[in-house]
This record gives sequence, structure tokens and C-alpha cells, in this order.
Amino acid sequence: MNNGNEFLDRISVNTHSSVRIETNGHVLYIDPFALTRPTGDADVIFLTHPHFDHFSPQDLVLICKSDTIFVLPERMADQAAEMTKGHRVIAVAPFAHGEVEGIAFETIPAYNAHKPFHPRKNNWVGYVLTLEGLRIYIAGDTDATEEAAAVSCDIAMIPIGGKYTMDAKKAAVLTNRMHPQIVIPIHYGSVAGSMEDFNIFAEKVDPSITVHRVI
Repeated sequence: MNNGNEFLDRISVNTHSSVRIETNGHVLYIDPFALTRPTGDADVIFLTHPHFDHFSPQDLVLICKSDTIFVLPERMADQAAEMTKGHRVIAVAPFAHGEVEGIAFETIPAYNAHKPFHPRKNNWVGYVLTLEGLRIYIAGDTDATEEAAAVSCDIAMIPIGGKYTMDAKKAAVLTNRMHPQIVIPIHYGSVAGSMEDFNIFAEKVDPSITVHRVI
């Protein structure tokens, strides 16, 4: 598969940056948060950093099963130790390449350039997942960095809410530099940002890029 539009029904965003993806018989979660019901269906959980809206133990228990695998930054492994006890844990640093359950992944630095919330030194990350021939970038909490701009992907999931991350206008500039086939804006409308951020973002994205709304 190499058509991102055909993959979109496999991607859902519960709220904020809480992403669920189904692929080749696996269920993946990225930063599960504010879930409404137990499913016990997570094969792999990718965590970007330890803030409450990205690392939420009360939500993790709703989706974990006995063989769920965690992929998370090295710098949060100790903080997550109680939650991940008994599970396989893959601790990563920025610019890592790995594979889990046959899924290739890369890690991209996620940080603020001029804000205190996500220091670069913490080595928190976003992920590029290769799923059925598509490269899907889930950026995590980041500003519009050169490392993000250098990512090659088919589908980009980019925070747009401002305050803790880049705002909608800067996110659009980043998206146009990356030029994915599809962009899904996240991280707005609840913990940070407003629903109007989507319109600001969409108006400034190159018309050749499909802006897909899920929040």
C-alpha cells in the first residue's frame, strides 16, 4: 500500500495527541489519553514524553494486555517503571532506528526551541512508523525544528495548539517544508489551543497537501 488516503480509516485520534492505528493485525497506540472505555487491545504503545497528557497510567491500564510492548524515551524509563513492570520495554534516544512486531520505527527529536516545557536535553521524541509501505510521522510535543522539517513521510501528525508546541501558523510552515501527502493536525482544542486553530492551520497549508481533520 502506498496511498495514504486509503490508510486514513486505520488512524483515529481519541482527543488531543491520543492516537490509535490498526495495521496488519496489530493495534498501536501513541500517547493514549482521556480514553473512555477499556479495550485491552494494545500490541505496542509508543510514548513520546512523560507529561500527563501523553503518559497517563490510568489510560494505559485500559488498553494494556499481558504482552503489550512499550517503546519510550530512555529519560522516562524510570518514571514509567511501575506501569511497565512485566512488559517488554524498548527505551530509545533521538535518531534511533528499531523494529517492534515487524514494524520499523525511527525517533525524531521533539523539543521547544525557546520555551521551557520540552527541553532538548531531555531527549524526548516523536516517531516515524513504517506501516504497509507508508511512513507516518507522529511528532510529539515539539516546535518547528530543523529535525522535524527534514523528516520524509507520507502522513504527518503535527501539533498546532501553541503554548507548549508550535502554533497553527508555524505548524503550517513546517508542514509545507516537509510536504507530506497528508497532514493530520493534533494537540489542539483541549489541553492547549482552540478548535479555531484547525482553520488557521488549514488555510496556510499548501493546497497540494491534504489536511485531514480528526479532532
